[in-house]
Amino acid sequence: MKNNLDNKMLLRVFEKMRQHGKHIDGAHHLNGIKAYTDFDGYTLFLEDATVKLSYGFHNQYHFDYDNQGQFDAFEKKLTSIDKEY
Repeated sequence: MKNNLDNKMLLRVFEKMRQHGKHIDGAHHLNGIKAYTDFDGYTLFLEDATVKLSYGFHNQYHFDYDNQGQFDAFEKKLTSIDKEY
């Protein structure tokens, strides 16, 4: 499933999570979101308990979730991190 999110906002959120999140086992955790990269750093992952976002080269991204409510809650968490930090 795909949705339209601002690529710059996703990168800002990832960086804010790196700066302010708690580092546990190679990932940064903040406000219910987990952020990490693949081994070479080209693909970023942002996820919570129900939604997983992979964001890669050439601004390509893919969401994995079961229903729109899960996505909406995930998007709200990302927006909150972007505004709060």
